[in-house]
Amino acid sequence: MELYLQFGYGMMGLCRHFIERWKGGTVILSPRDLTGEQIQRLGKEIIERGGRTLVDPQFYDPRSTHYRLIDHDYWPGDFNTNMLSERSAVVDLLRRLLRLNEDACADRFIVPGLYCNHVNDLWLIIQDTLIAESARVVTDRPRIATVCLSGEVLRLEDQIEIIINAAEKWDVSGVYIVPEHPRNQYLVEDPVWVGNLLILCSGLKLQEKEVIVGYSNHQMLCMATARVDAIASGTWLNVRSFTTDKFHEVEPGEISRRAIWYYCPQAFSEYKVPFLDMAYRFGILELLRPEASLGSNYADILFSGVQPTSTDYSESKSFRHYLQCLHEQSLLVSRRTYRETFDVYHSMLNDAESLLKNLRQHGVYGQDRDFGKIVDVNRSALAALDHARGFVLERVW
Repeated sequence: MELYLQFGYGMMGLCRHFIERWKGGTVILSPRDLTGEQIQRLGKEIIERGGRTLVDPQFYDPRSTHYRLIDHDYWPGDFNTNMLSERSAVVDLLRRLLRLNEDACADRFIVPGLYCNHVNDLWLIIQDTLIAESARVVTDRPRIATVCLSGEVLRLEDQIEIIINAAEKWDVSGVYIVPEHPRNQYLVEDPVWVGNLLILCSGLKLQEKEVIVGYSNHQMLCMATARVDAIASGTWLNVRSFTTDKFHEVEPGEISRRAIWYYCPQAFSEYKVPFLDMAYRFGILELLRPEASLGSNYADILFSGVQPTSTDYSESKSFRHYLQCLHEQSLLVSRRTYRETFDVYHSMLNDAESLLKNLRQHGVYGQDRDFGKIVDVNRSALAALDHARGFVLERVW
């Protein structure tokens, strides 16, 4: 499983840096955060550095009001639902998007899709229309359908099955899953939501489709057990978990500066730097140091022998450390067979649980980014996947 970079506010330099460092990789470009000229320029720079690009149309809500998003020429000026039943309007939308993809040097085309808060006939018809017309407009590159689902839809098994059955008829090479986190949770505490997402992704993989899960964080490393091709993540929380709110805010990119976090990959948890001072006080700071094999030197200063809060560990270093570790963990968890991948991820959960217990005994807490309450959530979700798909995945991997 790969890690794609989900573009967000202020990520241009970071994308250039990692595509060069990783000697490849994919950036999902964001019209909400980039003008057309910036998409064209950054797309070329990514290709020149050996990377690949995709363009997320971000057409989840055609009534979005974000000033930069609606300024793109593919965005409908006066949207009404009937427009999506008019072939000429759909074709015009797709042609304009294709030009943006060409400017971005994207070698695959993400077909726009609407946010779904209930899988009904209207949503399915719109999906079918957009996909069918995209086959006529986009003939020179693979096409990827967007499936953007509300947190509630992902709790309902029958809704998931309807999508899987419908997708069998979609003339696309892949699916871009955009899952809304319930109740705006960063780390999702609902095992049914996680389990159904695994079942959805595995069902699409069994149809031999490429599957990308967008707006992800480290909790989504479990997607490797469904043989997902890539998860996509970025810097700020609004590119690590999905909400439609970000497409309506006037200036959401100009995010107020918050606490700086350190990601401990072996604990699947993030910590504010003052809590690392507690680990330093108790002489256990080394337990939080990442394995050298993850290749992150961005947080080395925290382990230099002085109190962590006295160092110049910065927001930029925090973001780069997080994405470097997540990139390597995404590769590490993916194995040759379903059972091996399943067992490796289970082992990682067990190790994280043991470490978290030790850290808490010494006053080191991750607060709302502590993975302690998520370990059992993901274990439960894995059990749901194994029950629903394990037999098949062991034979078709």
